Amino acid sequence: MIYPSGRAVWAAAAGAIPAFLIALALPHVWYLGLLWICALLAFLAVDAAAGRGRASLNATLTAPPQVGVGGRFTLHIAAGLGARPHRLQARVGHDLRLAPVNGTGGALPANGTLDLEFDAVRRGIASFDRLWLRWQGPFGLVWNQVVLPMDRKVAVLPDVSRARDEAITLLQRSALADGHAQKRAGQGREFEALKDYQPGMGRRMIDWKRSARHGKLLAREFRIEENNNIVLAIDSGRLMCEPVDGVPKVDRAVTAALLSAFIALKGGDLVSLFSFDARPRVSSGAVRGSPSFSMIQKRAAEIDYSTEETNFTLALTTLAAKLDRRSLVIVFTDFVDPISAELMLRTVGRLTERHLVLFMLMKDVELETLADMAPAAPEDVARAVTAGDLLRQRQVVIGRLRLLGAHVIEADHQRLGPALVERYIQLKEENLL
Repeated sequence: MIYPSGRAVWAAAAGAIPAFLIALALPHVWYLGLLWICALLAFLAVDAAAGRGRASLNATLTAPPQVGVGGRFTLHIAAGLGARPHRLQARVGHDLRLAPVNGTGGALPANGTLDLEFDAVRRGIASFDRLWLRWQGPFGLVWNQVVLPMDRKVAVLPDVSRARDEAITLLQRSALADGHAQKRAGQGREFEALKDYQPGMGRRMIDWKRSARHGKLLAREFRIEENNNIVLAIDSGRLMCEPVDGVPKVDRAVTAALLSAFIALKGGDLVSLFSFDARPRVSSGAVRGSPSFSMIQKRAAEIDYSTEETNFTLALTTLAAKLDRRSLVIVFTDFVDPISAELMLRTVGRLTERHLVLFMLMKDVELETLADMAPAAPEDVARAVTAGDLLRQRQVVIGRLRLLGAHVIEADHQRLGPALVERYIQLKEENLL
């Protein structure tokens, strides 16, 4: 794309005004103005032709592969136009997950690299999709501009620093009194060792045959089973994208899922991530070991916000087909009333026949506030009654889920992660996995 520069506009104006005055004073030399216009057009053509060099144009974008939500990073734009020096100007196109700090472009310095700072404001896969470059010809009369398609991705990951701190705290709570973590001892089914019976131990722990052989009471010690399959299924549909205390529910669910994934991987279990709205979206596959947490974190960044209604039948049926062994399926979702949750209830009934299903729900703070608010006008009474009715319908759905054999946790949005981890540890100790 070629268009005149400000210098060309000034040159045209500077020549047109004298030519017009000369034509008025000396009508017989009217062609002088035409000659000036032709000369200017010739200069523009020469400048445009001399300034072309798209074939030798090279440009690259360099950015970190990932950044945390709220973090700031630097994008490096490197561009050159052959061996001849050109004063290049650049501007980059980006999506709404990023916010520029000091603009999205500018003139490239002598070293040919422009540094731009961006803030990561929203979780997901951010992209720089286009790069505009322009430069002037030798006379500075025209701009040559090109638009280069780019595909530079930056994964905006959930902030897991707080989740890691909470995970360490929860792991410390499960430590023994002498400070040694309970890595193996527990109430699982895998036999670990024999130890002397101590007052307070359950009678079912006594090994009567070995006690008779050794002449003293011996108790069996078991270890918590590892290698369990944990599936974190996150609903990213319309209801889950509504904000709670300024943060979308799906973001809070992702943070809680990462916290539980960190704990489960530390405990030796297999963890997989699954997200869905109208159709299945992200499926990570099962991974093991603490180093795999970074992969789970990156796949969590791919869970996008959606305005579509959630299709529980398709999502949970697809998930069940992927599972070849008994698993703990943790579903992060939300619902409004029994009618909208009817299809979900039918699918959950089939899923609980083989797997242990745990639903993680956030308390509806807005409805609870409206239901408990002291009325000051007739409209407040109607609003409180409606909110109370919605809360009762929500409890009906929760009751039906429990009747189907699913476990349900309804926690405050700020306690979602710790509540899930506590229940996960409890399920392992009770040998329900």
